[in-house]
Amino acid sequence: MVSRKPYQGRERKLILSFDVGTTYSGVSYCILDPGEIPEIRGVARYPAQEQVGGDRKIPSILYYDQQHVVQAVGAEALQQHIIEQAEDENWIKVKWWKLHLRPKHLWSAHVTDDDIPPLPKGLAAVQVLSDFMEYLFKCARTYIIESHASGDIMWKSLENHIEFVLTHPNGWEGPQQQQIRRAAESAGLIPKGEDGQSRLRLLTEGEASLHFCVTTVLAEDSLGKTPILCPAEPEEPNVQSDYQGVAIIDAGGGTIDMSIYSMKLSPSVSVEEIATAECRLQGSVYVTLRAQQFLKSKLANSKYGTDEMIEQMTEIFDRTTKLRFRNAADPQYILFGTVRDKDPDYNIRSGQLRIAGAEVAKFFEPSVEAIAETFKQQQRSSSLPIKHAFLVGGYGSSDFLFYRLQQHPAFSDVSLCRPGQYVNKAVADGAVSFYIDHLVIARVAKVTYGAPCKIDYQPHLAGHVTRRSTGYRDIDGNWVLPNSFGTRVSEEQQFRQILFINSETRVTSIFQRISAYRGSLLDPQWTDEEPDSFKELCTIRADVSRAANALCPQTSPDGNTYYQIAFDVIILFGLTELKAQISWMENVCDLLVLCYNY
Repeated sequence: MVSRKPYQGRERKLILSFDVGTTYSGVSYCILDPGEIPEIRGVARYPAQEQVGGDRKIPSILYYDQQHVVQAVGAEALQQHIIEQAEDENWIKVKWWKLHLRPKHLWSAHVTDDDIPPLPKGLAAVQVLSDFMEYLFKCARTYIIESHASGDIMWKSLENHIEFVLTHPNGWEGPQQQQIRRAAESAGLIPKGEDGQSRLRLLTEGEASLHFCVTTVLAEDSLGKTPILCPAEPEEPNVQSDYQGVAIIDAGGGTIDMSIYSMKLSPSVSVEEIATAECRLQGSVYVTLRAQQFLKSKLANSKYGTDEMIEQMTEIFDRTTKLRFRNAADPQYILFGTVRDKDPDYNIRSGQLRIAGAEVAKFFEPSVEAIAETFKQQQRSSSLPIKHAFLVGGYGSSDFLFYRLQQHPAFSDVSLCRPGQYVNKAVADGAVSFYIDHLVIARVAKVTYGAPCKIDYQPHLAGHVTRRSTGYRDIDGNWVLPNSFGTRVSEEQQFRQILFINSETRVTSIFQRISAYRGSLLDPQWTDEEPDSFKELCTIRADVSRAANALCPQTSPDGNTYYQIAFDVIILFGLTELKAQISWMENVCDLLVLCYNY
């Protein structure tokens, strides 16, 4: 059980976490008072929300007018008078917009941009994200002021001491993190510049869910006697019995994120990531898309097969039929019309379309298999056997998904648990817990990182010999080979490698690219072998003019005069974001320039 200690800071602080999802979004917060034990709360009231204090989430929907000005957001966008006004004034409904931010390297053969509702022409997804976060922030401000004694006074004392934790799918990386940070600035969450960015932390949804499970689910008395807390059987040889492998499956609207951890809960909590976090584009919206494709095909020759009717049926399926589905043996119904609507040839009676439960099960099956295959993949790469798995997220509340995974052979030896509380608040609450509790002490890098550079030719290395013709004579007289992938690292928490720049004049600035490799080679050494597998993440820039003044001229064997400056490229891991640094000697001291990967 996690025993949270009183806050040790000297001043009051507000922590806000945003879980911006493909279909639904929510906010959690914590007011840190010196000497007080932190308590995580959720924003449980939004404008036009029907279930006040209930699921604590609103739809990730916006209406824009033709000038790209926001007209309605969240539950307000579902009000009938807003829908009518939107139709009268030609507003544009924007939903599932988060999927437009998805990394292109994620496997998504089953989905194309045509499957995702388009954005208004000229409106970028990052701007929609900014508008939506601005709305969430206003809602959070209103709720906190109205829910606490002397709320106005309290907010004024906190508004300059707010720190944010923004979550994103496991598969989102540098470019997506950069967009999130830009959107946060544009939304007014943080001031522009480094000081503002220092108040913002980015976190994967998988790790946020892990914190929720540890601090909420495992702390419950009802689960206090489960094997994860007190193992009944010894672990495998050479594995400490105190540690157990745990899988976190965060099934959301757009993505399914899976993370594997080594966990020790006694006498104190210790958590390490032991396999690369995975992300699959198989969230609940793809169940809806498959249902829509089925309806188009089934009703193609029916009077109910119009685009407008298919859209209406799909929305009703998404809101009702999909959520209620439990058993493939039971027929399912989409209630879309009145008693006068019937077409027996297409199983339509009294305004209801009847669909065999086995057909509905097929809409879920790709998600089930994606989860099972990802779990088996991570199990193979894990250093510990995985005996426990937790299913969270909005899609995780689906009874059919949960029961189907329980029956799947991939989980035959696994205790699959679904938290009894609101599973769709796991990410938002867990993100605040991440800030407070810091449970994860080690993480696994997703790809191989390195710095493209040139390298001295080594005649005793076969790989160098075959590339000799691609080389050239550097100004210092040495034969060098281009396209080397230096400073390769994938698992260490910190890696440092020295590089050199030779120039006819004193170098006053250093520019060093950091790249990621996603190919099949275990030890990628050359960037031209699989050029499509390398992607630039960021460039570190450093002003070394003062150090350059101290450089002494050197002479090559050919009599050329040149200057050489040495610097270290440092890649830092074990954090929720990749960080890279350049270090060089100046006045006999190490100086660092830091580059966040955003």
